[in-house]
Amino acid sequence: MAPPTAAGPGRRSFVLASAGAALALGTGAPAHARGRPPFGRYGSPAARLDGRTLYVHPGGLGDHSTVQAAVDAARRTDGGGHTLVIAPGTYRETVAVGADRTDMTWLGASGDARDVVIVYDNAGGTPKPGGGTHGTSGSATTTVQADGFTARGITFANDWLRADHPGITGTQAVAIKVQGDRSAFLHCRFLGHQDTLYADSMALGVFARQYFAHCYAEGDVDFVFGRATAVFEHCHFRTLRRTDLTGAPYGFVFAPSTAVANPHGYLVTGSRVTSEAPDGHYKLARPWVPSSDPTARPMLTVRGTRLGAGIDAVEPYGTMSSGHPWQSQRFAEYRNSGPGAEIVVPANRPQLTRAEAASHHRGTYLGDWRPYERRF
Repeated sequence: MAPPTAAGPGRRSFVLASAGAALALGTGAPAHARGRPPFGRYGSPAARLDGRTLYVHPGGLGDHSTVQAAVDAARRTDGGGHTLVIAPGTYRETVAVGADRTDMTWLGASGDARDVVIVYDNAGGTPKPGGGTHGTSGSATTTVQADGFTARGITFANDWLRADHPGITGTQAVAIKVQGDRSAFLHCRFLGHQDTLYADSMALGVFARQYFAHCYAEGDVDFVFGRATAVFEHCHFRTLRRTDLTGAPYGFVFAPSTAVANPHGYLVTGSRVTSEAPDGHYKLARPWVPSSDPTARPMLTVRGTRLGAGIDAVEPYGTMSSGHPWQSQRFAEYRNSGPGAEIVVPANRPQLTRAEAASHHRGTYLGDWRPYERRF
């Protein structure tokens, strides 16, 4: 999606190191470098419990040294999904989980998402070897099309930077694109700048339920976007400082593109939004009505969430394209707190009544699927 102004230099929000070295993500050395077994409580290849568990280790101590190799090796010929146990390290690769890899689970072996990092640096405007550019979807470091996918304790990142590529105008750089139904992410991190987390579905008219709990996502422009039915529970969203812009807005947190027939878009509950940027320099959301679905009616409900001072309390919403003002979409709030949630202009902050809010919870959005009851 387009930035609010012309693209310019960015700021490196994270630095990634090789496996076994310190990761500049807040915890220092990965788990195995701190004296713990590389696969933690999930066993090892020598002591596997079944043939559906594959171990990934960047130094060759597992079944595969790359995540994509393990995904390629997984087959459902035995009637059950595969589990990938991923050892601490940085995996610089693009990964695609096709629709046939259903009910797959990825577990970060240390239990700390900062130890297991899957990262690459394509952007929408990055040239492809065969000609053309990647586009937004093609820029994704990780793409998940399979239903029943679960990830726990993993960082998904795209470290492409505007400052490193001043001649590229397609600055969308997706860390992960999720299209499958029943996709759950627990204690994961999503790092990037523009279009970090693409919560989508396989096709227009296909609904996909997704659940994000205790996750962290950062970025600057539309960094959580797409048409999925997605519940974000107890998550932390952080807006980044930009050096290429002199005034507000720096960008937008959410950009849903919910299909008009879908009664449930994005639900953010019990979460928080913080910022590195100056006060009031970010909008909470803007609706994305893509050319592929001009009838889209984006939906976002934010409830019980603390909005920091980085959010513009006077005008918290913006419009992406003419003819589709945010006021015509399904945006609403309920009992939020913090300076960014202050109701300065009531017309700019649509509030749910108590009766209306009763239908905006994870149960109504996810239906008979209850990923929050799963234990590892």
